[in-house]
This record gives sequence, structure tokens and C-alpha cells, in this order.
Amino acid sequence: MNNLTRRKLSPLQRELHTIIFEADTPRGKLFDVVLMIFIALSIIAVNLESVSSIAGEYSVVLFYAEWVLTLVFTIEYALRLYCSYKPMKYVFSLYGIIDLLAILPSFIGIFFAGAHSLIIIRALRLLRVFRIFKMVGFMNQGSVIMSALRASRDKIFIFIFFIFLMVNIVGALMYLVEGSANSGFDSIPRSIYWAIVTMTTVGYGDISPSTNLGQFFAAVVMILGYAVIAVPTGIVSAEMVSSSKGKHEITTQTCMSCSLEGHDADAEYCKYCGEHLDLHDET
Repeated sequence: MNNLTRRKLSPLQRELHTIIFEADTPRGKLFDVVLMIFIALSIIAVNLESVSSIAGEYSVVLFYAEWVLTLVFTIEYALRLYCSYKPMKYVFSLYGIIDLLAILPSFIGIFFAGAHSLIIIRALRLLRVFRIFKMVGFMNQGSVIMSALRASRDKIFIFIFFIFLMVNIVGALMYLVEGSANSGFDSIPRSIYWAIVTMTTVGYGDISPSTNLGQFFAAVVMILGYAVIAVPTGIVSAEMVSSSKGKHEITTQTCMSCSLEGHDADAEYCKYCGEHLDLHDET
């Protein structure tokens, strides 16, 4: 990136960036812990407000609690914009969108009744809990899982496609065997629904076969249900073992250019945008 396009950060902005966006320092970790507490309090308040007896008795307390918490999150969001190397990059990032959605419902609720209930979206911000622990182990294992999922996506897709074909075939067979309005297998889609519920071992019990042949097919589908669970688990597990080999130590150091983290401990440049990771030391 051209140096002329870089946003110049003041010492205060660089300090705030380290505290707010990173968890490498005691103050950064403390900030994340306090933030998690506020988020947890917000979620508790929303849940309590949905209980009519509590909402009626403590409506005033819950109202002020919601707005105090909204004010805290609004200030936090503004500070993130203030100390971001590229504010718009943060705004349109995953966490940036979640942070914005965490404060919008309260303000929208002023004009549209009931919209404030959407502040339960703040629960998504608990994804930052991994930053509190900051432990290399958490980030390394997260990297292993993502690598395993990427490596096994083709196999999983083929397996899901096979299951799709299987439930259609089983549904059609059950419709032929049990097909009648009284049994519940009154259409192929309805029979496919039964096949999916049975094969995934959910078993609502709202539809069940009544003939001997239908019950035999049901028993076969139930046994196949174990394979539905075991096969993708085995695929991902095998890829995780493979992906865990040769992994480097990962930190939570945040790139001040693209606001992304997850770099190797000895990395000097961002693996996402190529920017130098020590921009905060530049003048």
C-alpha cells in the first residue's frame, strides 16, 4: 500500500488500537473481559424483559439498563472507528457489522415498537471471548479446524449430495408402501420429510409406518442414520489430524491496515494484505 494513502495515527490512537483491538497486553485483556461482562449483562436484561412478570415489575430498571448498555456499546464502537487504521475496513468487517447491529436495534426501537428485542444480536459479540484467553492454543486449534473444514469440503459436499439422493429414494419407497392419508405418508415430500427426520435420529414421531414392510424400511433407515453422523465426523477428524501437523504458533496481533488477526508469531508482514505488522511503530 502506498505510504501516502496511510492514515496517520496519533500516539493516543495507537494506544487505543492496542487496547481495543488486541489482547496481547494486560490492559487489552482487561478491556475484553469488561466488554464481555457488559455483553452478558445486556443479554440477561433482554431475556428478563421477555418474562412478563419481571418486565412489569422492573420495567423502569430494565429500560435504563438497556440504554446505559447501549450508550457503552455506542462509545466503544465510536472508539473503534477513531483508532482504526482504516475505519471503513472495520465497518464492513464481520466484527464491525456485528458491533453495529448490537447498537442499532435500540435506536430503531424508538420508531418501531418491538425492534429493541433484536438487541439479542449482541450475543454474537461473545465470539470475542476467544480474544480474552488469547491463548495460542485456542487460535492454533481454531486454525486447525478451519483448515480441516476447507480440506474436507469436497468430500462433505459429495456425502450431502448422496444423502439428498438417499432420502428422496427412501421417501418415494415409503410413499409406495405406506401411501395413504391416514398413515401420514400422503405425498412424496411428506415421506421425504419423514426420511430426513428418521435418518438424522431426531424422530419426532408425528409420522410412523404401520405395515410390516414399512417398519422394515424404517429400521434400515434408522441404522443408516448412524452412518449419517459418523461419516462426516470421520472425514473432518482425519483432516484435522492432517492439518495439525506443521502448524505454526499463532498470535492475536492485529494488522493495523486490514484489522485482521491470526498471524504467525514470527510474522513481520500481514498474510492477508501484505502490510508491515509494525505500522504502529512508524511515525
